[in-house]
Amino acid sequence: MTTIDTTAIEVELPEAFDPRWGRLPGIQVDGRRITIDPAEYFFRFESNTWLVADWELVKGQLLDVDETTESAVEQLALDFIKQHSESTSDAARVLATAYEVYAYLFREEHLAGLGLPQITAEHLRMLREAATLMVLNKVELDGHISNVGPCWFFPAATSVVFDLDDETGGMLDEVYHGGWFNEHRRIESIKAHAALGGRLVHGCQSVPDQSGGVVAPYGASMANFRDDLAAFKAGWLEQVYAHRVNPAA
Repeated sequence: MTTIDTTAIEVELPEAFDPRWGRLPGIQVDGRRITIDPAEYFFRFESNTWLVADWELVKGQLLDVDETTESAVEQLALDFIKQHSESTSDAARVLATAYEVYAYLFREEHLAGLGLPQITAEHLRMLREAATLMVLNKVELDGHISNVGPCWFFPAATSVVFDLDDETGGMLDEVYHGGWFNEHRRIESIKAHAALGGRLVHGCQSVPDQSGGVVAPYGASMANFRDDLAAFKAGWLEQVYAHRVNPAA
């Protein structure tokens, strides 16, 4: 692993996170305060800068804007990112922004119309927490994956932290990367992720493949992304699962 900065990442978020995140190396949760030791937490940590935009600006200037025949929603998001995003090495700011993004995307008002009665408010909380931590992962424009933490492997990480069996962890992952199986929510996701400087992309086809995902900048090489992911996936995925408290779960 390449570590460029071993300074601890500390952030206090509006919501208390599950203390069982501490089952994974390098992360401690004390209510709303989260502390991450990059040297222990990441499998690969080569970049300590991220692209972010102010969430209040996204809410005020992008979320309610509709696409047209001249400007697709992806173009709206890209234009917004070009105009309003900035590079930051403040990981706490990145995590705080991510929390706002996922509190919006995984809000409870969606449950009634989701058509998945097995998904509960508690599952949404799990999604918000894991997705917030996932945002520290990073892929470069050339497709090279520069940062990889345990939350890259979404079902594996949630199974360790929340004691989920494979079926439930897989279901949660499908809701996460499936845009809630709904075009309206996919559009919401594209707009909201502009606050994190890109769009949510995945290496996996579906649950059994479990290749995780990342907020990638528009224009990143997906071919190189796929090849880099294939090279490291198996070994690091196995390491995440090794932290299960109940290996038979």
